[in-house]
Amino acid sequence: MPEFIATWLNQNDIFNALTVLHYWDGLVTTVQLVFLSLLLGLVMALPLAILRTSKNWLISGPVWLYTYLFRGTPLLIQLYIIYYGIAQIHGIQDTFWWLIFREPFYPALLAFTLNTAAYTTEIIRGSIVATPAGEIEAAKAYGMSWALRLRRIVLPSAARRAVQAYSNEVIFMLHASAIASVVTIVDLTGAARNIYSRFYAPFEAFIAVALLYMALTFLLVYAFRRLESRLLRHQHPAGS
Repeated sequence: MPEFIATWLNQNDIFNALTVLHYWDGLVTTVQLVFLSLLLGLVMALPLAILRTSKNWLISGPVWLYTYLFRGTPLLIQLYIIYYGIAQIHGIQDTFWWLIFREPFYPALLAFTLNTAAYTTEIIRGSIVATPAGEIEAAKAYGMSWALRLRRIVLPSAARRAVQAYSNEVIFMLHASAIASVVTIVDLTGAARNIYSRFYAPFEAFIAVALLYMALTFLLVYAFRRLESRLLRHQHPAGS
């Protein structure tokens, strides 16, 4: 390391071990929040996307309304409504639910899950309806039932088309998770804000956290490229 950089680091308490630990705790919280919300959102979105493709309005209508509401309003507003609204529910503070939702992590997890589930539902629905009619007809000709067609033909085909759009949703959720700090969660952004308020060093605090977000984004892009390559390997020439 160049001598002038080492000297500069030693002169700035912002780079001490406690600060690094604070960033690490924020990183762990961010990864936990994003991973759990994406996992739960994907589990919700899959059946909702199937229902959304129904031609029966009584089935697809409620799903459309849900996705419209959560895609049509800002995530920050949704977080505020859930975080502050749960405490206003009559009697909830006398139930075991309050032991969970009085912690800010869980209202944020609920808001992020519902938001990403709405976007993911539409991503999967679009991929399902884009399934070539020939594949469906071929499956019917083989005598496959609706459930078997869905499991063996439609969903695998839809997954290959959806992976690129879903990767954008995952990256969006990672960046959107920065708003969790407004409800007192000490994620990456919250850690940077605390460090800034302690050391009055906005550039160092926020540039450091920006680099961490960039590193996480790079890992996600790399992982999804590998996944996309694996899902589309049948399209690659033999021996390539």
